[in-house]
Amino acid sequence: MVAEGAGIPIIESAFGVLRQVLGAAVEDNRLARNPCDGVKLPKRRHADRGYLSHEQVATLASQVERNPEVVRFLAYTGLRWGEMAALRVRDFDMLRRRVNVSRSVTESGGLQWSTPKSWERRSVPFPTALAEELAALMIGKDRDDLVFTDLRGGVLRNSNWRARVFRPAIERSQALDDTFPAITPHDLRHTAASLAVSVRANVKAVQRMLGHAKASMTLDTYADLFDEDLDEVADRLNDAIRVTADALRTAQVP
Repeated sequence: MVAEGAGIPIIESAFGVLRQVLGAAVEDNRLARNPCDGVKLPKRRHADRGYLSHEQVATLASQVERNPEVVRFLAYTGLRWGEMAALRVRDFDMLRRRVNVSRSVTESGGLQWSTPKSWERRSVPFPTALAEELAALMIGKDRDDLVFTDLRGGVLRNSNWRARVFRPAIERSQALDDTFPAITPHDLRHTAASLAVSVRANVKAVQRMLGHAKASMTLDTYADLFDEDLDEVADRLNDAIRVTADALRTAQVP
């Protein structure tokens, strides 16, 4: 299948079906063992992601003509679009600088409201620097009103905002900075992970922020972001070796 150009997700799906069929044969004593056991599938290759720097987040927000706070909020909290669009005034704890994620809205033949899975429900911190503009969005609103809305006060739809507002802002940002990556609104979630890791957030903290089921999922998704951690481990071990060697030499001096 690899030689024929099949994608890895297709290979994984076909292999999964085959494993189940042969597993049933083992249960029926038609086979002594499942031939799929121990077979290694080709590894997935993560597509290159456009992680924004703090400066690029600021640039993009300045080029967004409507709802610039959306760029900053997604880039510094890592919420999914549907989670952000579903936030109500009651979901914000402005004193603790937290936002409680308890529901989501998606576009699928109309608006579909849903409750996140248990591990996706979470309390996410946001920087104090965002507090003032977030508070401004809530002025005159009731506790059950949406915080992020379109011009008519309705749900902020990804499809409309991305085409009419976000994409032109990306093009203007690229005109100002030829290194500015081509990204989608969802890539701001990846930026949030990158910026969190850059300030030494550990994998468990990033996992909770993003609402991943397990830390292993966070590591698999953002393995490239934690490469510098490995370098730091090596540097610390090197320092420990040097200190130990110096202590041993000092102890040997009569």
